Amino acid sequence: MRMTMAERILARAASKSSVKPGEFVTATIDKFMCHEALAAVYGNLKKYGFKSIKNPENLIVALDHYSPASTVRASEIHKIVRTAVKDLEVKYFYDTNAGVGHQLMVEKGHALPGELIISSDSHTCMYGALGAASCGVGFAEMTYALCTGVLWFKVPETVRFILKGKLPPLVSSKDIILMIAGRYSSSVALYKSVEFVGPLLEELSIESRMTMSNMAVEIGAKFGFFPTDSLTKAYLAGKTETDWEDITYDQQAKVYKEYEINADDLSPQVALPHSVDRVVSIEDIDHIAIHQAVLGSCTNGRMEDLETAADLMKGKKVHSNVRFYVVPASMDIYREALRNGVLGILVESGASILNPGCGPCFGAHMGLLASGERCVSSTNRNFRGRMGSDNAEVYLASPATVAASALKGYIADPRD
Repeated sequence: MRMTMAERILARAASKSSVKPGEFVTATIDKFMCHEALAAVYGNLKKYGFKSIKNPENLIVALDHYSPASTVRASEIHKIVRTAVKDLEVKYFYDTNAGVGHQLMVEKGHALPGELIISSDSHTCMYGALGAASCGVGFAEMTYALCTGVLWFKVPETVRFILKGKLPPLVSSKDIILMIAGRYSSSVALYKSVEFVGPLLEELSIESRMTMSNMAVEIGAKFGFFPTDSLTKAYLAGKTETDWEDITYDQQAKVYKEYEINADDLSPQVALPHSVDRVVSIEDIDHIAIHQAVLGSCTNGRMEDLETAADLMKGKKVHSNVRFYVVPASMDIYREALRNGVLGILVESGASILNPGCGPCFGAHMGLLASGERCVSSTNRNFRGRMGSDNAEVYLASPATVAASALKGYIADPRD
């Protein structure tokens, strides 16, 4: 039977020969990821009398959201998580200096093609860049799945985006996903699986694919897939000893809808406050002054993002009115950027390099905006109050646009 990528993986996980959209299945979970939310999940386990979980070797825990702790409440949460990791005999635990859990999942070889993965964070769909079916779940669902090893799913319909053309200079995958959100709305793939396919994939690195899969949830998606190919194999080489199979897409499988995206004439895109789908081209923005610029997070904190910014900023200085924060997605990326001189270039330009982690992305403990301030950020959400004051504004853009804006003091076109 012809099946989409989501259907194939859910059928395998549910031990069925095939599944169809709308069907409910009970599926075996391959991997679990928890961040600080493990504190709440651990509380649930204790409340209901569970002293162990079914497959502790498949649970990956990372302290990333309040990393390092800057409030007593955050430090208490971290204390609970560290206790839970020991009590539950968790094999893979990454403390506050390791980086964002999503980045660690792909970087350390925990997320593999064809796997079904759940996490306590909504941007878990990022692992779809490697061909995994991954999504975020609530505390109750995570508690149940850790105890039983299974969870129910409604098989989603699939929306397919066929990517064509060639990206112009200083236009990136971040601009593609922002354009999709702006053109088709934040609900175009509501509780649907997304497949990103087409000839443009040949020039999209795995890191660039992660950006788009990460933000698939911002257009409503349950999963955000790229098919596996030679780039996938090269990326995973040396990261795992576990066997995995290619997850390609079936052109004949029935999908809910298909959209064609031609990147040839795409320009840098910007999401205006306070919605990810309120998107305009950079040409339609008239010198909006900013007070802060943020480069990083699980969406755009990888080496190619830092290198893009460094190329633009070398020999130049951050505008005197701008605070420029750079947040590598992981300590491995931090070290590499330190070794190859990228961080040095950014520091010389006036950037502040923050601890690998979620950083200012959700305004928990650093890089908060005051009332009336504006920030341009390479992160994934710009909701009201997301990065500090309810009266502040967050604009989403690519790493290149963020770097150019940090130099100019206003939201600027990196091609200039």
